[in-house]
Amino acid sequence: MSELIKEIERRKTFGIISHPDAGKTTLTEKLLLFGGAIQEAGAVKSNKIKKGATSDFMEIERQRGISVATSVLAFEYKNHKINILDTPGHKDFAEDTYRTLTAVDSVIVVIDVAKGVEEQTEKLVKVCRMRNIPMLVFINKLDREGKDAFDLLDEVEQKLGLTVVPLSLPIGMGGDFQGIYNIWENNIQLFLEEKKQKVGEAIKFDDINDSKIDEIIGAKAASNLREELELVQSVYPEFNREDYLNGDLQPVFFGSALNNFGVRELLDAFIEIAPKPQPKESDTRLVEPEEKQFTGFIFKIHANMDPKHRDRLAFVKIVSGTFKRNENYLLVRENKKMKFSSPNAFFADKKEVVDESFPGDIVGLHDTGNFRIGDTLTGGEKISFKGVPSFSPEHFRYINNDDPLKAKQLAKGIDQLMDEGVAQLFTLEMNNRKIIGTVGALQYEVIQYRLEHEYGAKCNYEPLSIHKACWIEADEKSEEFKEFARLKQRFMAKDKYGQPVFLADSSFTIHMTQEKFPNVKLHFISEFKNAQ
Repeated sequence: MSELIKEIERRKTFGIISHPDAGKTTLTEKLLLFGGAIQEAGAVKSNKIKKGATSDFMEIERQRGISVATSVLAFEYKNHKINILDTPGHKDFAEDTYRTLTAVDSVIVVIDVAKGVEEQTEKLVKVCRMRNIPMLVFINKLDREGKDAFDLLDEVEQKLGLTVVPLSLPIGMGGDFQGIYNIWENNIQLFLEEKKQKVGEAIKFDDINDSKIDEIIGAKAASNLREELELVQSVYPEFNREDYLNGDLQPVFFGSALNNFGVRELLDAFIEIAPKPQPKESDTRLVEPEEKQFTGFIFKIHANMDPKHRDRLAFVKIVSGTFKRNENYLLVRENKKMKFSSPNAFFADKKEVVDESFPGDIVGLHDTGNFRIGDTLTGGEKISFKGVPSFSPEHFRYINNDDPLKAKQLAKGIDQLMDEGVAQLFTLEMNNRKIIGTVGALQYEVIQYRLEHEYGAKCNYEPLSIHKACWIEADEKSEEFKEFARLKQRFMAKDKYGQPVFLADSSFTIHMTQEKFPNVKLHFISEFKNAQ
């Protein structure tokens, strides 16, 4: 068992979250750069930097300059195995992000120095606080003019309800930005090179009163820095790792990911303080990572990671034990044994076959349609992990085939994309028309784009006024249900797995239906059987 414990100790699995455009993907790139995993970093949007970001591997992400799917990247740094999950910031893809948060042990929250705390950041931090996920804050883009460092720290405390402790401080901002004072290691890092894509050389000072600091950054900036450090020591609590791990204290780092400022400090402190893989609650007991038997759960499915091969991958977060290639494992929902001959480890869209993986790792399993999001895999024990959310859609549209010759491709494309959980498919019972429901409207564009470019099928949409999809729980032989189904036949549908769904046109309709048919229960999540 000692090898397993050693592997657990050296693993860190975390997610990067923020509002769109705060610099998540650029930070991910720079972490890979400092970790030595890539030699040259790309940027999501920058005309000067021609290389695209490693974690934005879907064509639509490159065109739009936004991330639309969570990507998984792993690299080694100072004898630690680091797994990063770069999430989409846009609210229309929040479902993917919420699911990803079930698979991480800690989180880095990225905040734009000019915009401060934004709406999507507030929502995501709320989810992290509900789950007590340890959070570390990175205030980004200091090479631009923005808010004062202390005003920002106040804003993070007030808007996000966090207790912050700065572990680094910026020297100047915008045009005057000269570097970072690293409180965690008590030194100054001044970057002399303007190489945005490669790591620049840094000058270190271990003593804040060194007169050379005044010579290099100027007497005024040096005296400001000394004052600010005194202020930090008198106003903010001392960093306490226990409080951070319990979710009660959040360290803050400053920097500019695009210019490599402050990223190494963030990474070095992160591997020292961030938690190792954590236990996870199942429906029967708490599962500890050190247990001998393998357990894991699927939090994401992605079709066409490689468009040439039409492959579908299920992403498994390993919770306990060692996952081995070619061993039999139990898919609990189906009570079915399966073995995997080529489990993959990830580096954005690059994959490598791995023989064994340990708790904290994310493994990609080739899937021919067996898996659903939220499924549990074990070495034989019948347990199910809880808390992988699925949401009732908020937008509904009919989907029509634009090219009658490509009906097969369209059906296959819709089928596979719906398995990813990006949207839900409903088929009306009276005329078999297909309806797609999504959490965010931007998903329709992504689905249309991917159907055309990955499956060669064209579609168009028609608007439809539906308020909510309600999953039905009732005795289908009862007179009450038959009467309900007769009256509501225009709104009766089946979901992808054949479960009956009532598509209600307003909250009033839902209320009246529940009064009139008390034994027909309406649920707003499809997993209502597991949720009880």
